[in-house]
Amino acid sequence: MTKKTGGWAESIKTVVYAGLIAIGVRTVAFEPFNIPSGSMIPTLLVGDYLFVSKYAYGYSRHSMPFSPALFDGRLFGSLPARGDVAVFKYPRDNSTDYIKRIIGLPGDRIQMRGGRLFLNGQEVPRESLGLYTVEGDGQPMRRYRETLPGSTTPGPVRHEILEATDDGPYDNTPEFVVPPNHVFAMGDNRDNSLDSREMNAVGFVPVENLVGRAEFLFFSKDNSSAWWAVWDWPFSIRWNRLFTAVK
Repeated sequence: MTKKTGGWAESIKTVVYAGLIAIGVRTVAFEPFNIPSGSMIPTLLVGDYLFVSKYAYGYSRHSMPFSPALFDGRLFGSLPARGDVAVFKYPRDNSTDYIKRIIGLPGDRIQMRGGRLFLNGQEVPRESLGLYTVEGDGQPMRRYRETLPGSTTPGPVRHEILEATDDGPYDNTPEFVVPPNHVFAMGDNRDNSLDSREMNAVGFVPVENLVGRAEFLFFSKDNSSAWWAVWDWPFSIRWNRLFTAVK
């Protein structure tokens, strides 16, 4: 005769096991993020949802939910490649998630002059792609294709940026020298991004604060319909962005 099992105890165990599996996947493999601001336009749009690979740069305490202070540094750590789009914890509070493009690695010299990016004394090439209008804004901006020199990836890294002007607050800066175990991060929407150019805010990002590398979009929705108006979703989903790689 077998004993019948079930009831609340089994249900609780199932929920606990499912939660542990989810936490494990979120910690060591992939974690979903959504984009709430326009600092990475045109690469990432407000309403994009993407997966970040947690293993790309190794693991730190920030790889785990709530960033428990279990250890310092990184396990199986590696530096990002120049040009990676990465999620990191804001250095001022170690809790807020930021997503930016990695522009400088340890030892690099970074400077903005008249809206142009200089890396290790060399001007980074940019090619005009015409005008770009941000959703819901209506104000056209200038779009460029910028070409970063490669680091750990073969060849140059090409990506798009926006500039409202070449004479904004962060378009002329002193030269920044990236210290050891830090990186320099910037938004692709250059005049609408709080990033490493502001030393009193983001500044240099400790490698330990890296959460992971943005890999691909799995969902994207504009703000033309309310989140609860499910019947309007087919008209507000950006179908052409679904399951596209982040570059």
